[in-house]
Amino acid sequence: MSPLADLRFRAATAFQRRVNPVMRRLPLQTVLETTGRVSGLPRRTPVGGRRVGDAFWLVSEFGERAQYVRNIKADPRVRVRIRGRWHTGTAHLLPDDDPVARLRRLPRLNSAGVRALGTGLLTVRVDLDPPDPHA
Repeated sequence: MSPLADLRFRAATAFQRRVNPVMRRLPLQTVLETTGRVSGLPRRTPVGGRRVGDAFWLVSEFGERAQYVRNIKADPRVRVRIRGRWHTGTAHLLPDDDPVARLRRLPRLNSAGVRALGTGLLTVRVDLDPPDPHA
């Protein structure tokens, strides 16, 4: 990783450590919940993305360096809070997908930030489970 990319990663991570605890409490903020690969505890990360049919799409701005991506590699079962409702699903890392093209189809504000700060972009698709008819 180049020194500039490393600096962007460290600056964004420091910023997100302060902002994410507030953002994930906002009721309509989209949140990805993974299982910590070391702790086994739920880890919630505010994300931008879009539901398309039975899948939720997002782009990781730091690719495989993102903690939630590392958690997905260890356990792909996740939950996504979309518009205040939790959905279970299975996450898939898609290194062959074009993340820049994917960002054009996702919400603009988040996509602009991901493009501006991101290094090593990686597309993630979460295949959402069908709703439980007994819930």
